[in-house]
Amino acid sequence: MIEFATLLERLAFTPSRNMKLALLKEYFAMAPDPDRGYALAAMAGSLSFAAAKPAMLRALAMERIDPELFAWSYDYVGDLAETVALIWQPESETHQSEAAPGLAEVVHTLDRLPKADVPDVLRRWLDACDASSRYALLKLITGSLRVGASARLAKTALAELASVAPDDIEEVWHGLKAPYGALFAWIEGKGPKPDAKDAPVFRPPMLAQPLENVDLAAFDPAEWRAEWKWDGIRVQLVSAPQGERVYTRTAEDIGKAFPDVLATMQDLGSRVVLDGELLVVRDDVVASFADLQQRLNRKSPTASMLRDMPAGIRLYDILFEDGEDLRPLPFDIRRQRLESWFARLNPPRMVLSDLIAFRNFEDLAKLRDSARSEGIEGLMLKKADSPYLPGRPRGPWWKWKREPLTVDAVVMYAQRGHGKRSSFYSDYTFGLWRTVDDKRELVPIGKAYSGFTDEELKFLDKWIRDHTTKRFGPVREVAHGLVLEIAFDAAQYSKRHKSGVALRFPRVARIRTDKPAEEADTLEDFIHAFL
Repeated sequence: MIEFATLLERLAFTPSRNMKLALLKEYFAMAPDPDRGYALAAMAGSLSFAAAKPAMLRALAMERIDPELFAWSYDYVGDLAETVALIWQPESETHQSEAAPGLAEVVHTLDRLPKADVPDVLRRWLDACDASSRYALLKLITGSLRVGASARLAKTALAELASVAPDDIEEVWHGLKAPYGALFAWIEGKGPKPDAKDAPVFRPPMLAQPLENVDLAAFDPAEWRAEWKWDGIRVQLVSAPQGERVYTRTAEDIGKAFPDVLATMQDLGSRVVLDGELLVVRDDVVASFADLQQRLNRKSPTASMLRDMPAGIRLYDILFEDGEDLRPLPFDIRRQRLESWFARLNPPRMVLSDLIAFRNFEDLAKLRDSARSEGIEGLMLKKADSPYLPGRPRGPWWKWKREPLTVDAVVMYAQRGHGKRSSFYSDYTFGLWRTVDDKRELVPIGKAYSGFTDEELKFLDKWIRDHTTKRFGPVREVAHGLVLEIAFDAAQYSKRHKSGVALRFPRVARIRTDKPAEEADTLEDFIHAFL
């Protein structure tokens, strides 16, 4: 645990990506098995301990510390694991008689330990550790490292050790399990590359560059294909001899939340990898993202949810068919293969993404601007001869999104961020004016935590501290005196929100210090303009 704790501490205080890579490479090269495998699993989010939850850790801490002091400390620090690690008061006898647990010991013990016995074991471990090791232990248990080292960065470090491309690691990853003995054997030249041929593994997706500061006049329309960019989530559907999967573009397996899509893949009986957009579709009409979000937030959807919010897929591309890798083929050829596969199997819950006919980009721009009411984010432009390349190469694919909508809203509440932002009030709840019984009041319509620069964040943090009127745990209520221009992609009605509306991708466009709060927009005008 000491080596893992040292790694996390150094990663947390190292801003440079290259230095983080060097630290990860050093750890993976020097740490023993199976510790390094479990460390890799922790960074990749592959470890889960059902019996050890944040509420349990909070309760353990408050056995040793006054609850009010703990609440103040948590509010100041902003991170549960760090708070408990620093404030924990070990019992002297245990602290002197027991050694800190090893990484593998923690994983193996929590995997088999009955839930009722977990608190006693955690107490002993926390007593035996110093603050640094306690922090690592708690981060491991809660599954939220937040040290600036993503799963992709860890896989890149492994790839550099093996002198292979990171995507080579990615393409075998989902066929492996912690502690990844076969993977480390291959990386160190002690064994063959893991065979993922029959496993439902994830393939790195091809992503588009935003069409900004690009001169479309230099493009020949005949060389490009256009598709709608739907307001859903990008998914990869995999059917292989060893099973079926539904992956997000970041390789998260969401199949349990979408058993209806998995059942469709199972019924097809086809070895295939497909690229598409996941949506909620009722009677061939695409529903709002708010409906899809309810499905995404449920690990096990109810029968009524499956009935009322049926999942559908708009298919964009085909990557593999019957073991053949189609990614090197030009887009037009892959599209022909996709259409042939679709016509042969006619899969339920799936439709082909339409290819939009256009003569020039001026006509295409008009089509893009008219599509907002259909739940469409914009357009995708794809070069007819482009192969399917992992990552976000510049040139072959472009996303041409609609211009964002904006509204002037008043800051109502603020909360500290996480990780590097844990010292700043960087998460803002904003609202609009409405009139009820001749009384004017603010009603919240959303939250934003992006879109501002570091300098603007410092200004916002100071403003929040200087204008706090009330506190509710980690949340501060502030005087109604600051207006933010909020950009968002779409709005929809929502029964889950007090205002009755919800925003899609809200972010801060600019700080309106020039505008009095009393002149911010009203909810009535917002609904009239956008709904």
